[in-house]
Amino acid sequence: MGLKLDKIRLKIDGQEVEVEKGATVLEAAKAAGIYIPTLCYDEDLEPYGGCRLCVVEIEKMRGLPIACTTPATDGMVVHTSTPAVDAVRRTSLELLLARHPSDCLICNRRKPVIGEEQCSPYDVCLRSVAVTDRCVTCPANERCELQDVIDYLGITELRLPRDTERVPVDVSNPFFDFDRNRCILCARCVRACNEITGVGAIDLAYRGYSARVATFGDKQLLESICRSCGECVVHCPVGALAPKETHRPEREVKTTCPYCGVGCQMYLGIKDGKIIAIRGDKDNDVNRGRLCVKGRFGVGEYVTHPERLTSPLMNRNGEFVEASWDEALDEVARRFSRYNLDEVAVVSSAKCTNEENYILQKFSRAVLGTQNVDHCARL
Repeated sequence: MGLKLDKIRLKIDGQEVEVEKGATVLEAAKAAGIYIPTLCYDEDLEPYGGCRLCVVEIEKMRGLPIACTTPATDGMVVHTSTPAVDAVRRTSLELLLARHPSDCLICNRRKPVIGEEQCSPYDVCLRSVAVTDRCVTCPANERCELQDVIDYLGITELRLPRDTERVPVDVSNPFFDFDRNRCILCARCVRACNEITGVGAIDLAYRGYSARVATFGDKQLLESICRSCGECVVHCPVGALAPKETHRPEREVKTTCPYCGVGCQMYLGIKDGKIIAIRGDKDNDVNRGRLCVKGRFGVGEYVTHPERLTSPLMNRNGEFVEASWDEALDEVARRFSRYNLDEVAVVSSAKCTNEENYILQKFSRAVLGTQNVDHCARL
């Protein structure tokens, strides 16, 4: 029998919640389906407490603690939405939006008609709220956690003076862009680079209004030790880090990454018969949603590359021509029979799964009768 974990009971917005001992107030609320806005929290990362949006009221506790770092205790009574809590959240969010493009705000302006000038995302929008159409200049539009928080708090215009001096977008990386104008300094990209990949290619640099996510020496990403794995892109809650091309797939197909024998599971986003997006499978114990640069950005190009072989080629009269699999395998078997056992060697590939490599070495020893087996354990 497994160990029985201690359980605690608390009340959140009048709802009885039971969680494991050691859970935070935010985790308890999520388990109960109660939404608490947050931007710096990520279930894959250690609690950070930077955005200050998850403040709550807890009876018999002074001030407004943040839910992501406050441990839940037995008998605790939590209120997630009160006038004091909402006021603090709105102020925190408005301070953040004062240096952020305004296309995140709820707006009733639809796409401009011919001859009508497009709204600038760096101007203040003071239009009245009618519907929830937004400008679509942001690559994270409608998939942005900042938009979710704005909608939850109902912010439609800004009361604070704006400072939207633009900085150049870092487009040096071949797979994704880094737009610091949209960065909210939640540090999720920094923490992902440190806690998940252990690379530490980026960190928070400078202070105050000059604070920014930067590489060592504040160089471009391509000049840093960044491995282009894309974990920073996956964990960015806004559109600051985004792939070069962002398209929404029509459907997804679950598969195994073909690049090495680890067996990382992934979902391929398909549209018009082509792979346009790739994401890791978080429920898989092998990779837990994580992918390397080849798995995340290379599979789509590899599958549809014009030089990829899709059928066997056989040398006939000095030219390689297409052949069927039966023809190719018969020719391989015929040529194998010409050699002595000590003249035959088998080289396996790191692109195969561990199971496929096992079968190949078993075939080499049990069927071919040769011990000359090697393995290319390289990507």
